[in-house]
Amino acid sequence: MQTQPRDSNHHSSQPNSIDFNASRSGWQKPASYLSVLLLGAGMALSGAYLASQKVLSLQPAASVAAQVPVRPIIQSRLPISTESNFITSVVQNVGPAVVRIDASRTVTSQIPDALNDPFFRQFFGSKVPIPPQTQVQRGSGSGFIINSDGNILTNAHVVDGADTVTVTLKDGREFKGKVLGVDPVTDVAVVKIEANNLPSVKLGDSEQLQPGEWAIAIGNPLGLDNTVTVGIISATGRTSSQVGVPDKRVSFIQTDAAINPGNSGGPLLNQAGEVIGMNTAIISGAQGLGFAIPINKAQQIADQLATTGRAQHPYLGIQMVTLTPEIKENINKNPNAPVTVNEDQGVLVMKVLPDSPAAKAGVRVGDVIQKLNGSPVNDAGSIQQEVEKGKIGTDMQVELRRNGQSLKLAVRPAPLPAQEQ
Repeated sequence: MQTQPRDSNHHSSQPNSIDFNASRSGWQKPASYLSVLLLGAGMALSGAYLASQKVLSLQPAASVAAQVPVRPIIQSRLPISTESNFITSVVQNVGPAVVRIDASRTVTSQIPDALNDPFFRQFFGSKVPIPPQTQVQRGSGSGFIINSDGNILTNAHVVDGADTVTVTLKDGREFKGKVLGVDPVTDVAVVKIEANNLPSVKLGDSEQLQPGEWAIAIGNPLGLDNTVTVGIISATGRTSSQVGVPDKRVSFIQTDAAINPGNSGGPLLNQAGEVIGMNTAIISGAQGLGFAIPINKAQQIADQLATTGRAQHPYLGIQMVTLTPEIKENINKNPNAPVTVNEDQGVLVMKVLPDSPAAKAGVRVGDVIQKLNGSPVNDAGSIQQEVEKGKIGTDMQVELRRNGQSLKLAVRPAPLPAQEQ
């Protein structure tokens, strides 16, 4: 995907566009807000950066050196690992567990009614070109083997809707893949191949990540299999709104390791060779702005997909917007606005879906949510993240302001309906 979803499968006011694109070619779908390039079946990640590790010094001519001592000038650089060849070691250990995923699906196109109209054919005859009723769309991405029995983690947009999935290992072996489940809400999918004693990755802990740590990406960008790029963890906890995909329930890892279409679904590794994320998106037109799904979240969803074929997500049933003084002013100036806003901060409820948990708990349009489970919330993204961390069937305490008064409501999340996904 590019400036539209780069993923041939797929996917405010921010200047750049984001690309979720893991395949060289594939199905495409417009992204919301920022245009995000999905890197699977058309996906890519960010640009890589590896600082020079050379120590530079200025040495005067021999005749002058004897008289004028010169201090070495040391260039700024990234910290050097105690193991000088740690990247090579990581790639050798993990590379065999990174796979290429080729997916295809057949799409049926409708013939325009005008072309079948006898009156139309009377004038233009049978030479009118009739477009094919079916066409095959193809895309490719990356994935990584998470157990020796053949379970593979990748992006949902790499394989979603695919009729056939082919998995190619680094050693050249090819397998027919079976999609065990896809979760479009987090862009995670699990593919199964029938094989034993396969190389597999070791999963790390994405909750412990710190900006500035090493980040190593392995994938198949633009058909160049087993490509390795290196950078750092640029940031953690990027909300889906910040990344430009507000429909995703993910708190993204930001990295500057180079990612390109075809990288979607590939692993992002730490210095120890542990998977800390799954490469998913880049911001189109920018350099060094790539995003990965934290492995803790991806693993949680993958466990559900492998077991039941689907993932469940807590759901409240509200549409909301982060309040600012400007938004407050614009709403209050609009004579057609359904509510009047009295608060400058918080999250304004713009819509409550019928029969939703929020509706049953008494949440109304115009309410301003200020705390969730006792913790202050300043933006809609933080509410989305807290809800995702909650449990279906367990009450969440919502503190809000309504018409200048404070209220507390208990909202019990239900499973996210399929139509909302």
